Amino acid sequence: MKRGPCSARRRVLVPTAAVVLAALAVTLEFVGHLLRITGAPTTIARPLSMDAPFSPARMFVTAHFTAAAVAALLGSRRTPGRRTWWTAGAVLAAGIASVEAGGEVHVRFVRAVAAGDPVCGLLIPAPIALAAVAWLWWLSHDERRDRRRVLSCVGACAVASVGLSFVSSVVPGAWTATATFVEENGEALTGVDFLVAVLLGVAPRLVLDGSRPLVRTSDAHDLAVPAVLPARAEAGS
Repeated sequence: MKRGPCSARRRVLVPTAAVVLAALAVTLEFVGHLLRITGAPTTIARPLSMDAPFSPARMFVTAHFTAAAVAALLGSRRTPGRRTWWTAGAVLAAGIASVEAGGEVHVRFVRAVAAGDPVCGLLIPAPIALAAVAWLWWLSHDERRDRRRVLSCVGACAVASVGLSFVSSVVPGAWTATATFVEENGEALTGVDFLVAVLLGVAPRLVLDGSRPLVRTSDAHDLAVPAVLPARAEAGS
């Protein structure tokens, strides 16, 4: 059955702010990577580390998931019939934010429990990540509006946090810093993507072109946001 003009999936323009946030995240990670591979003094390298607890790079990523959690929670209070979905999204985003803020603390914990075995270490966080994605997928069985977008972001975050972390733990020592750089960038970029996905669901005027009307019925319950961020480039929604 063909979709009508209002039900057809629309392409979402990537807001300039999202591009700026992504570039800033990569820059922070690159600084930490550069300091690590050049053997910078600990007094400089530690505060600007890619993965140290509460470092600027880590807190920047944490801020994205925290903002997404707040936006999702606010959206859950205004959208009838979607409260469970957005509340679950807020809980999940808050959990990711707490892990991100701790930096490598969770990695050290897993390694200690796994007694230094990377494969055994993978068997601890992987089921947790899969369970979180499955839980959100199960809660979204009646959700059609933002299901694919949000679940894709959560899945990408799980791959970056668990999969790339495993790669970082098994590569030769000379490549550890580079592997960590790739891992941290993956987490940072998925953080930006997740925030945009949540805002598109609860405050679409922040990510949609202001000249385009909001055609979905539930848009009437979205957060009232007067400002519209300018668009930069097209991306599949």
